Amino acid sequence: MWSLGFIISIRVCILLAFASAISSLEPQLGSTRVVFQTNYGDIEFGFYPSVAPKTVDHIFKLVRLGGYNTNHFFRVDKGFVAQVADVMSGRSAPMNEEQKREAEKTVVGEFSDVKHVRGILSMGRYEDPDSAASSFSMLLGNAPHLDGKYAIFGKVTKGDDTLTKLEQLPTRKEGIFVMPTERITILSSYYYDTETENCELDRSILKRRLAASAVQVEKQRMKCFP
Repeated sequence: MWSLGFIISIRVCILLAFASAISSLEPQLGSTRVVFQTNYGDIEFGFYPSVAPKTVDHIFKLVRLGGYNTNHFFRVDKGFVAQVADVMSGRSAPMNEEQKREAEKTVVGEFSDVKHVRGILSMGRYEDPDSAASSFSMLLGNAPHLDGKYAIFGKVTKGDDTLTKLEQLPTRKEGIFVMPTERITILSSYYYDTETENCELDRSILKRRLAASAVQVEKQRMKCFP
């Protein structure tokens, strides 16, 4: 007869194995992070370079060029998606030639087995599977009907509270789209590398420790050789 403790430990092991299997299916995020600063708060996201490398390169280049600055979320469908407008038509500021050249490009459809769940970034497109340009959605809920049909290229890493604020805004219906009644502006954007940031922090701590050690050494020297 098995003891209650033995049965519980078996169940725990099974749950841990199941959780490990689920996590192993999630693609690896790259070290780059992008932050959209909106008039309702910041949203940070990372990329899946192993899942959609061409899409990631294209979107990240637009970010580096400042292409998403002054753009907006044209669609907010609660529990479904918050969709960023195409930069060619969605910005309030004019575009320079380099921004235009990149924004006019389309990306081949990089469809995968990654699931559309809350926080996932998914490219917008027309009927042509290779028509994705610069509009993309941040998922506000699970949408299995999109799986395998739209290119997933990253996920939100910080700012779910901002997404919740967007979901609470008043909306209007235009055809198939649910749109906010006021403009949700991407005021500006920036990016950073998590690995570099950690290195900078480590270096800063090391410098402080070395400076403190130098002070102690000097104090000892003054005691010995007043």
